[in-house]
Amino acid sequence: MKMKLFVLPTSLAALAVAAFVGVTSPATAEELTIVGWGGTTQAAHKPAYFEPFMKETGVKVVEDEWSGEMAKIRAMVETGNISWDVVQVEGPEVEQGCAEGLFEKLDWSKITDKSNMVDGTVKECGAGILIWSVVFAYDGDKIKDGPKNWADFWNVKKWPGKRGLRRGAKPMLEIALMADGVPRGDVYKILGTPDGVNRAFAKLDELKPNILWWKAGAEPQQRLGAGDVVMTAAYNAWVYRIADEEGRNFKIVWDGNQFSTDYWTIIKGSKNLDEAYKFLNLSMRPDRQAVFFNKVTYGWTAKGTGKFVDPKVLPHLPTYGGNMDNALETSGDFWLENGESLEKRFQAWVAK
Repeated sequence: MKMKLFVLPTSLAALAVAAFVGVTSPATAEELTIVGWGGTTQAAHKPAYFEPFMKETGVKVVEDEWSGEMAKIRAMVETGNISWDVVQVEGPEVEQGCAEGLFEKLDWSKITDKSNMVDGTVKECGAGILIWSVVFAYDGDKIKDGPKNWADFWNVKKWPGKRGLRRGAKPMLEIALMADGVPRGDVYKILGTPDGVNRAFAKLDELKPNILWWKAGAEPQQRLGAGDVVMTAAYNAWVYRIADEEGRNFKIVWDGNQFSTDYWTIIKGSKNLDEAYKFLNLSMRPDRQAVFFNKVTYGWTAKGTGKFVDPKVLPHLPTYGGNMDNALETSGDFWLENGESLEKRFQAWVAK
């Protein structure tokens, strides 16, 4: 069919062109709001993911932070007032949000082949972005014959002094059972029974007079450096960071480390779905992940990342070598089902 050609007056033509450009120009119209935990982790996301994404796509990244308030996401989805697009979420919340319909069910064909991902980092509603571990550490300048496992951590006769532990049921109950000799493969089977919970608290009772509790991730290394504790549970990346910056000889014990995965999720109803998928795709590239893990020593989720990581940094990542050989993965399903009651009991026990 032939189309008739109409000639517009100059002023109208100019307006039409301006309107067309305004509608189609991605540089001015497109942006993606990405939400993380803030701090050093989010600071490392910038050069690894945010800046190259903006350069490659022309889409502006708008950053925001949160503290895990699922109610905020729930309100967005329920009202349809979606102000976030991509959110960094821990494992249990990925399962919870997926079950509630708060996150998009991911089309992995738009992200990467699932075989390119480390086991356990592919979820229906989550794309794994980092693996973090709760380990324990001691000062190698003060202890030469150091502890090797959580049972040693409890041995105050051989290594007198205070111990640092996180003030929270997760993952202290799992750690207590491993200290009591429970194999990592049986931890959740035993912890899922009343007798198992009592056993965990009984083990914590043994150490309680020697415990200094911490809440924030920066605390345990500071206390270790100050000599307030002789060994402490801690997040692995924090231990390495402080040891590297301050030249301390902090030793990490990987045996029995408890690891979890953080995921990128896409909020259900995001108006920038295509851009969100492009961002997830870039984030799963080994060369981009290596930029992050050279700055923050958590573990990669994209296979092949290790070859891009500085050899000096590499041994301090959970996913390096044998660091995960005797590790326990935190069970999101267990804590979704039991977290509220166990946390309430734990805090009451601490306060006694």
